[in-house]
Amino acid sequence: MNPFENKPWLDAYAPGVPHEISLPTGSLVDMIEDAVRRFRSKPALEFFGKSMTYGELGAEIGRAAEGLRRLGVKKGDRVALVLPNCPEHVVAFYAALRLGAVVVEHNPLYTARELRHQFEDHGARVVIAWDKVTDTVAGFPADLPLDAIVSVDITKSMPLSTRLALRLPVKKARTSRSALSSGTVTRGATTWSQLVSQGTLRKRHPRPDVHDLALLQYTSGTTGTPKGAQLSHFNLRSNAEQGRAWVPGLREGAEVFYGVLPLFHAYGMTLCLTFAMSMGARLVLFPKFDVDLVLSAFAKHPATFLPAVPPIYDALEREAERRKIDLSGIRYSISGAMSLPVSIVERWEESTGGLLVEGYGMTETSPVAVGNPIGPTRRPGTVGVPFPSTEIRVVDPENPSVDREPGEAGELLLRGPQVFSGYWNRPTDTAAVLDSDNWLRTGDIVEVSDDGFITVVDRVKELIVTGGFNVSPSEVEATLISHPDVREAAVVGLPLPSGGEQVAAAVVLKPGAVFDEIGLRDFCRHGLTAYKVPKRITVVDDLPRSLIGKVMRREVREAMLKKGA
Repeated sequence: MNPFENKPWLDAYAPGVPHEISLPTGSLVDMIEDAVRRFRSKPALEFFGKSMTYGELGAEIGRAAEGLRRLGVKKGDRVALVLPNCPEHVVAFYAALRLGAVVVEHNPLYTARELRHQFEDHGARVVIAWDKVTDTVAGFPADLPLDAIVSVDITKSMPLSTRLALRLPVKKARTSRSALSSGTVTRGATTWSQLVSQGTLRKRHPRPDVHDLALLQYTSGTTGTPKGAQLSHFNLRSNAEQGRAWVPGLREGAEVFYGVLPLFHAYGMTLCLTFAMSMGARLVLFPKFDVDLVLSAFAKHPATFLPAVPPIYDALEREAERRKIDLSGIRYSISGAMSLPVSIVERWEESTGGLLVEGYGMTETSPVAVGNPIGPTRRPGTVGVPFPSTEIRVVDPENPSVDREPGEAGELLLRGPQVFSGYWNRPTDTAAVLDSDNWLRTGDIVEVSDDGFITVVDRVKELIVTGGFNVSPSEVEATLISHPDVREAAVVGLPLPSGGEQVAAAVVLKPGAVFDEIGLRDFCRHGLTAYKVPKRITVVDDLPRSLIGKVMRREVREAMLKKGA
């Protein structure tokens, strides 16, 4: 019997938080159109000081949807987005959904190899990409054909004064301009302005159903092999409703959310693309996290709600303190994706006067499933309690039919409306994590108190969490082993004081090879995104192995920690 069946954590909920949410009956398209109707004159998006109202956002979505329709996008087709945070990202997301298509999010900093692996898997034929990466996408081989590439120059969404400043003939302007745009359009690509210049989509065009597939979000899951998590309109809208329910003090049409988390990541996607939009918030977008940009924006429209990760809170608090900038407008802050040190909570809450609470989830849960209450019952050092309409079990990881009692360590299982339906075209992988009763195996070892507060104590999976992103050790090891001087490699995550982990590697060199740590890192950068490149590499004579010959990464990690590697 499940000892947590009666949900002992409900007493810890903040006042006004319901035990269950009203399950959505409409799609994300219905959600955004409702927001456009209710908040038409309110600011929806802001980018480098230039704003767009909800009415303007709705009109742009209609034009982009018509442009995609003319490119041949139909219900069920995958539309790939390879974009940083920008207004076009938000518009493209909802425009594709309006046609009944499935959005596939990608990190625009991925290498050609990383992107090609995902495109081979999902088969999207239409891509909306940052102009800095359209050449990479256009360079895919002939066996990976694309019907259309839409090129986005994000500087076009900036105020005219900012765009003019970027054209100044000085080094700083040239550097900034180069970081934001390639300045060219890939041959054969459609520009964003061309996409949205062909009228608006007819209202009678078929609409998606609430249970239709909305998003493929790639994750390394619990095994390390990148897979497309299938998230429906129902999953994503349910999670947005759970988030809204969790913070009853939020004011519709009056909050200012800061989009410092990447929208292509599940965390940023839900907190900003769906949650913020559902309640008529002003979403201030940043193409990447930059302390100067964020604090400059704060002077104009201070954030009231800031979803982020521990290193961002740490950096903002320290720099604001140094510059004597008042952060007191931030009432609510939600941290996720990595462990949140109590010291950061204390400093942040002292600086802002607001609350900073930790949550927990995974891509397969859209992504949030657990959170600390927004109020005095919160418990720093834990990830909190299950969200409304969410159930948990704690089981023996070797035999998930055996439940663990409160206080006993075991694998966390989750069930709720935000839990995904499986991995794209991977029934075996799906069956390994999702049972017939829709219980999801998280791969995380937790301890749960009598009153339902969850503490993550270990991971069954060996993924590395750095900067809020999952890194597959196997992928990094394969890159290292492809170097002519490396015979074997083991990649692990080493804990950082600010939370999260640092990618580190132990390598065995081939006979006669000379160790060149800088050269190895440079080699990795040709095939891996920057955050996956090992920050530290050490040489060992051999790697510890199990009786069947499998490298024991846990022992590698312990050895590196002892040596201070």
